[in-house]
Amino acid sequence: MSYENIVFATDAGIARITLNRPQRRNALSLALMQELIRCLGEIEGRRDVRVVIVAAEGKVFSAGHDLSQMVGRDLEEYQTLFRVCTELMTKLQSIPQPVIAEVQGTATAAGCQLVATCDLAIAAEGAGFATPGVKIGLFCSTPMVALSRAIGRKRALEMLLTGEMIDAHRAAEWGLVNRVVAADRLREETRALAERIAGASELVIGLGKQAYYTQIDLDQPRAYAYAQEVMSRNALAEDAQEGISAFLEKRKPCWTGR
Repeated sequence: MSYENIVFATDAGIARITLNRPQRRNALSLALMQELIRCLGEIEGRRDVRVVIVAAEGKVFSAGHDLSQMVGRDLEEYQTLFRVCTELMTKLQSIPQPVIAEVQGTATAAGCQLVATCDLAIAAEGAGFATPGVKIGLFCSTPMVALSRAIGRKRALEMLLTGEMIDAHRAAEWGLVNRVVAADRLREETRALAERIAGASELVIGLGKQAYYTQIDLDQPRAYAYAQEVMSRNALAEDAQEGISAFLEKRKPCWTGR
């Protein structure tokens, strides 16, 4: 796979996708988003990739949509831009591999949406997050979808209505990121989290991720009905039987992905 706007690499079951437009503050141009979708599509079918890390080159994680592509366009062009963005966010959550955002700098507008959409996120102490569209006359309506689901209504509305930046520690307190680490330990800590996840059965991780996003928007009775069916079928899997046997026998399991 070759790309112009991202860098892709794999190492010991962990894929690393790096946004590589630092001169444009890693803005999510149409081309960059299309490359991300294509890359995630390739990753989706790879059994050798257990976890995905999304990182960025330069001082900014992502400044959101490329505003140079949003002046003087017609309705169809704007609809295409936001449709592709929605496709990207949906793809991040639909692939079986967990996706971790490694946030080294500011993430604003659709860049904040990207962080909120990833399954997990670790931020450096100097990172910041905002949905500042209200300040330029373009409300962050699509980022709102991911943001409100990550941090709740009142906090999301505060960010959306004021456009003000919150720091990494507040982002962790609000649930936008999992934790905050020193900048010089960001890559190491993100990798360590990815390795802990990669040690589990890829079948079970993929099944669990899909189940999480399916049940989260159901009411409680339907969520339980769905989850008990998933768990019953999971129990029949070879990896479940192997994992339970290994625990009882006090040995390390040997996963087969079945």
